[in-house]
Amino acid sequence: MNKTHIEYCDYTVNPIKGLCKGGCWYCYARRMYQRFKWPQEVTYRPEELDKIAQIKEPSRIFVCSTHDLFGEWIPDKWIFNIITKLQNYPQHTFLLLTKNPKRYLDFTFRDNFWLGTTVDTKDNIERINYLRKLKNNNIKFISFEPLLTEILNLNLENIDWIIIGGLT
Repeated sequence: MNKTHIEYCDYTVNPIKGLCKGGCWYCYARRMYQRFKWPQEVTYRPEELDKIAQIKEPSRIFVCSTHDLFGEWIPDKWIFNIITKLQNYPQHTFLLLTKNPKRYLDFTFRDNFWLGTTVDTKDNIERINYLRKLKNNNIKFISFEPLLTEILNLNLENIDWIIIGGLT
């Protein structure tokens, strides 16, 4: 777990380790794995979640900031276990962000989970429709980070929050 300088969250926690198989060319985590020669095998480290108990003040915690928790290669059991463990901390807000938001439909989330998807080009705006299909009270958000193409006439109905940014 790390204290972060990301404007919209206080901490990151990464119970999934290894090189994300999403393969995004702009991924900062991919560069870190290569630079520091970290192990690339995708593994589940549930003990990482135990560190959340050290946080005394209610905080926003970005879960799996270096991986896509809902990527097709992540077993349902890992996701279920992570969500279940996080439910022990109702005082915190958990930010989940994925390029595969259709998997959100397979799980149940308490209201302190904010559910987001990344849209980086006009070619993947259909991801937003999966957020709209969620019938819950969770904050739903879109990360246009990095925003790589112009996106016009976007329907943001039932979307609570957006993040916009360029390549870093």
